[in-house]
Amino acid sequence: MESGSCEAAAGAPYIQRAKKARGGHAEGKAATDKPAESRMKRLFGFEKEDLSSWHRFVCLLNRPTDPASLGIFRCLFGMLMAVDITQERGLSHVDYKYLDGAPVCRFPLFNFLEPLPMDWMYCVYLVMFLGAVGIMLGCFYRLSCLMFISTYWYIFFLDKTAWNNHSYLYGLIGFQLTLMDANRYWSVDGLRNPKKRNAHVPLWNYTLLRTQIFIVYFIAGVKKLDADWVEGYSMKYLAHHWLFDPFKVILPVELVSLIVVHGGGLILDLTAGYLLFFDVTRPVAIFFVSYFHCMNSQLFSIGMFSYTMLATSPLFCYADWPRRFFGSFPEFLQPVLPLVSPSPCPSSSCVYPSPPNSSSEQQDASTHPKPSTPRLRHKMAAIFTIVYITEQFFLPYSHFITQGYNNWTNGLYGYSWDMMVHSRSHQHVKITYKDGVTGEVGYLNPGVFTQSRRWKDHGDMLKQYATCLNYNLPRFNITDAQIYFDIWVSINDRFQQRIFDPRVDIVKADWSPFRPNPWLMPLLVDLSPWRAKFEEIEGTLDNQTEVVFIADFPGLHLENYVSEDLGNTSVQVLQGEVKVEIVEEKMNYTLAPGDKMQLPAGAYHKVYTVSEASSCYMYIYVNTTEAALQKNFTMLLELQEKVRNGTETEPLPPELQPLITGLEDEGSEVNITDPVVRLFLKRQKRLEEKKKRREAPIHERFNRFVTKKYYMIRRGFLMTAIAMRNLAFGLPPLEQLRREVDYANMKAPEEDPNQNEPLKDETGHVEL
Repeated sequence: MESGSCEAAAGAPYIQRAKKARGGHAEGKAATDKPAESRMKRLFGFEKEDLSSWHRFVCLLNRPTDPASLGIFRCLFGMLMAVDITQERGLSHVDYKYLDGAPVCRFPLFNFLEPLPMDWMYCVYLVMFLGAVGIMLGCFYRLSCLMFISTYWYIFFLDKTAWNNHSYLYGLIGFQLTLMDANRYWSVDGLRNPKKRNAHVPLWNYTLLRTQIFIVYFIAGVKKLDADWVEGYSMKYLAHHWLFDPFKVILPVELVSLIVVHGGGLILDLTAGYLLFFDVTRPVAIFFVSYFHCMNSQLFSIGMFSYTMLATSPLFCYADWPRRFFGSFPEFLQPVLPLVSPSPCPSSSCVYPSPPNSSSEQQDASTHPKPSTPRLRHKMAAIFTIVYITEQFFLPYSHFITQGYNNWTNGLYGYSWDMMVHSRSHQHVKITYKDGVTGEVGYLNPGVFTQSRRWKDHGDMLKQYATCLNYNLPRFNITDAQIYFDIWVSINDRFQQRIFDPRVDIVKADWSPFRPNPWLMPLLVDLSPWRAKFEEIEGTLDNQTEVVFIADFPGLHLENYVSEDLGNTSVQVLQGEVKVEIVEEKMNYTLAPGDKMQLPAGAYHKVYTVSEASSCYMYIYVNTTEAALQKNFTMLLELQEKVRNGTETEPLPPELQPLITGLEDEGSEVNITDPVVRLFLKRQKRLEEKKKRREAPIHERFNRFVTKKYYMIRRGFLMTAIAMRNLAFGLPPLEQLRREVDYANMKAPEEDPNQNEPLKDETGHVEL
């Protein structure tokens, strides 16, 4: 039995079915005159006997399957990656990202990895782009896949700050496609080689992709069983987005956040993979996951991820769905559409069973592929499928191995599938250096020598950043520097607290990828119940009063500066005992729970935790400068409305005359003498432009979107052309190079360079 054909294991999948069965994934099932199938096969596409031995299991995974669905997915994935390379991968801003020759701190996975010179980095991106296009066209398919994944993973490992779940997923899918026969349908290779055109693919090609997408959904759902997600703290702000307005008609915002955002996200992720698998539930599942991903495309800046996930949904349908779909198009379009007929051809990648034994079908035995037995390649494919799927289920829970990357949440932070489970906010970041020779102490601007802000949350990046700072500071006469970080973070609306020990010199601190980080401060999870109290306190404050909740460890202190704009700032103790030192006055005040004291503006103070347990306190403050400015804005707005509707009878003084004319052109604000009036009119102009853009017709918004993407993609390709010319013929004169770069940087004529600037430029909240 083991050495025979695969008749029992694989059935007769290459016979075109006359009527689609009700089951799950029995690709290309037999015609209706075949014996009734078991419930197992109708549901799962195979018999339980197919799992009874290694031989039958190999036959099952290498069962011949229609290549149509895989070919369509290959084309869509290649197209989406080609677009992604110009956007999220960064082709349009390679020169800004890598800053050739500048002293920049980088965060590669392996410290020996370095970016190539600028022109060669453009070459890397060009190879990756051509690989994606080759995947899309199915042209020199295997080479195109290697071009894509080799450069993609190089870029991926080069910068941990850009890591996220979907970027990791793209690399995995690219790797899988490299090993698959996805060029057997609707590909240039099929036109070049008739043996590849419309040839069967083994079932494991579909099994890998379907299981990968199932893992993405299911593990994301399991991760959302975290208490913060279930209680509605992870993505609480999302409920205020306009996409959830229909739900707010029947539910308050709090319930929209808890039930729709968090509850709906949890249920969808846990069930989507199962519902997509079965015929009966698949239409409902495709509707909900499509709605989910379309919403995500508007809620988050996640590039092509939503569209890539939309492209994976048809993989769960019958593999011949493109033939039936494109077969419904008019006949004159058939030459430019994917193949509708004939049936797939035999392929050496598959294992074929013996022809059926019934006398009525023995007459057609000549049309059946020659029976085959599993060879080494088929057995290796089965082993790879098992190992890969096992590894993908294991990796999200493998953080006990790479303990050095764990912080308050588990890392590495790419393959956990804990999407959107944790949200962070940073209140206070201080970098202190001490010269190892002179003993001089000073402070560095957070983020100096780097364009990323993600290093604040990860110990491995902090170690890399401190090492880089120590390397670059001698240029500024700071030798053998000791670097200390004081970083305050709130995760999922908890207290702001330190994430790393501020007393440890990170340059000399010990760090290993396989041992727990010794200078990581613990998350004060025992204080999590205070979040309900936070909401009560915030509900009692007016719109101009803000509050920051702080928790600190015994023996540590927070040094803070109250800006002069914050003229009404106080500190109140919630738990524990603190000592407040006003630095200039050299006075200390001890505060117990419930005690409150006013803090002087324009001065430093220190808050020491003197209790045995952690202390909790809150800053309550009003930005008096902003409040006064907003009051003036309100008065000017009322006056402007009175002037426009004719109810203002008194003549306006000269400094208020611009309220009538407004900002007619860019230079008109120079003639406005009153700075408050100037800020008011600039603010009004921005609000009007924002309203105009928001209420623009769909065709205008679409045109604006396309124009923006065009100029971004245009810059990427023009800069790539300049780099290729530089590599081929050398650098031109600097004046010529400057003109070429200026031409590549050209923007749309009507684009306002300030349109994306926040309105808080003039009235921004000042960090305590």
